[in-house]
Amino acid sequence: VAPKRERLNEAEGKLSIQMQNLNTKRAELKEVEDRLQALNDEFDAMNIRKAELENNIDICSQKLDRAEKLISGLGGEKERWIEAARLLGHKYINLTGDVLLASGTVAYLGGFTVDYRLECQSEWQTVCKEKQIPCSSDFNLSSTLGDPVKIRAWQIAGLPVDAFSIDNGVIVSNSRRWPLMIDPQGQANKWIKNMEKTNKLSVIKLSDATYLRRLENAIQFGTPILIENLGEEVDAILEPVLLKQTFKQQGVEYIRVGENIIEYSHDFKLYMTTRLRNPHYLPEVAVKVCLLNFMITPLGLQDQLL
Repeated sequence: VAPKRERLNEAEGKLSIQMQNLNTKRAELKEVEDRLQALNDEFDAMNIRKAELENNIDICSQKLDRAEKLISGLGGEKERWIEAARLLGHKYINLTGDVLLASGTVAYLGGFTVDYRLECQSEWQTVCKEKQIPCSSDFNLSSTLGDPVKIRAWQIAGLPVDAFSIDNGVIVSNSRRWPLMIDPQGQANKWIKNMEKTNKLSVIKLSDATYLRRLENAIQFGTPILIENLGEEVDAILEPVLLKQTFKQQGVEYIRVGENIIEYSHDFKLYMTTRLRNPHYLPEVAVKVCLLNFMITPLGLQDQLL
């Protein structure tokens, strides 16, 4: 029995040594596996970083390509900008005279034909030069006071495309008095109806039984109104409206229409048209409105047909 126990103890000793070696190797293996996992994690992180850098390279390449195209395009725009700056400088120099001519046209020339307007403008230009007031030799009302976007919208609404009609639109837009348009062909009527359709335009005649009530509603609620087919006389009830004779009470603005006093909205607009070809309005009427000649001329007809 003793020898067997001795061999058993010897075997157990060897087993203990081997187990220690095994545990050591396992610890070393665990260390290696941990290092491998760390390297794998670092590798994955580097792959993600690589993908991000490649994506950034693509984005930067696209930005660079767009920048090169933009620089190329801007290089082409340089000449246009230089020319635009030159024209603006020229306009700035002539601004005083051009605004003077434009103001005179809006205030005084609306009721005249295109030929007479051009004749008056030419005479005014001569006077400006004599008085050393700089003005454009090729003065144009729509270029001075017109907005191309608005003009295009007017034309879509039915305003004829000839220069005379465009000038009429500019005068309507800039005059402080309500427009009375000489419109035998109905062009101004059509334009106003289309332009103000979305603003709840009311269309009336002075012969309508309800015209006064509808006028009062338009003034009070700030909607546009068109009085069409006017004769050579204008109802005296309209005088306070034409002259914008408003007054304030307790901070609210009012106007008298006939026997009634109603609240006045500054969104209110008044348009008037007549189909008379050559109306003779009394001076006391003409000074209260912005008289405009929308009668088509041979030149205007030619421009419209072309």
